[in-house]
Amino acid sequence: MTASLPLPIEIITESALLNAAIQKMNGSAAIALDTESNSSHYYPEQLCLIQIATCTHSFVIDTIILKDVTPLGKILADASVMKVIHGADYDIRCLDRHAGLHIRNLYDTYIAARFAGLPEVGLAALLRDMLGVNIIKSKRLQTADWGRRPLSSEAIDYAASDVFHLLSLQKILDKKLQELGRNTWAAEEFARLEEVRYTAPDPERAFLSVKGAESLDPRGLAVLHSLYLFRDEEARRQHRPPFFIMPDIALVSLAASPTTDGMGPGLQRYRRGLQQALHDGLTAAPIQIPPPPPYEPSTAEQIKRLSHLKVWRAELAANLNLDPSLIWLTPSLQRLAREPESFDSEIHSAGIRRYQREQFAASLKNFLAAKA
Repeated sequence: MTASLPLPIEIITESALLNAAIQKMNGSAAIALDTESNSSHYYPEQLCLIQIATCTHSFVIDTIILKDVTPLGKILADASVMKVIHGADYDIRCLDRHAGLHIRNLYDTYIAARFAGLPEVGLAALLRDMLGVNIIKSKRLQTADWGRRPLSSEAIDYAASDVFHLLSLQKILDKKLQELGRNTWAAEEFARLEEVRYTAPDPERAFLSVKGAESLDPRGLAVLHSLYLFRDEEARRQHRPPFFIMPDIALVSLAASPTTDGMGPGLQRYRRGLQQALHDGLTAAPIQIPPPPPYEPSTAEQIKRLSHLKVWRAELAANLNLDPSLIWLTPSLQRLAREPESFDSEIHSAGIRRYQREQFAASLKNFLAAKA
């Protein structure tokens, strides 16, 4: 069936309305939550909407108009209330960055679906397969500027539709995980995700993420750094995403050949600023980037061992109908391929989950011993 909106949507644009909404949320065993931002249209991005649903109410909180949503902090941090989110990583970072809000008692339906071994884990697919509900995913609305006002009724319905059925989906997924004996595995992942926080890019290293930066020599990197800072400043001044100012390919091209001669018409408006940025980059110290520490095995024996370890993981994953990355992390396998004698310390490294140690470490140890 096509998704209908079973609850009237309350639009929250005032503090009094938010406080009233929170009163209606109080006493709920669980709430469903989603957010909308506008990173493709505005810079720095804005948190535009927070959508929340309970079993009896649906709210769309307009965070462009109502900028202070800190009263939500108490219920979001209340460990007695489950917060159901699909693909929570971005939402958690967004709420932290824009409002200082943090979540306790998270249930991520995307993670749950992965541990359940489901073939499709997108929200639309899960609602279709688990609940028989079809939600319309409009490309036009997916890429809309959620910061523009007023919002159409179509946009509000679209934003709210993502949370309407999450509570029902959570119950089905949790039952499936309990039947598989994997609910504690997923719970460990939920708890780790709760601790995620937004980290601002380091302005002194963010330029290295520009596609093509690895092709530049130290002088070119110094110029790229200067151009990157110019673009970022201009993007903030115009409140437009950096790629609207200059695409990455133009930055790298100018860094490799630092002259404004032959500059295209789209960049002429920035000629003076670009000339200064090029001058600053050319007179700055060259930037030397140390090579990353070795990750991949290098000897024939190590390469063969890694291949065997990946076969071990793939076979175990196939037997359990799980994504191999949930069995064991690739970087850990790479380290074990180089230093199999480090097994006892490796299984306690930061990335290894408790369920992985309990369920798979013995098998991994036996496998390494057999291949020694």
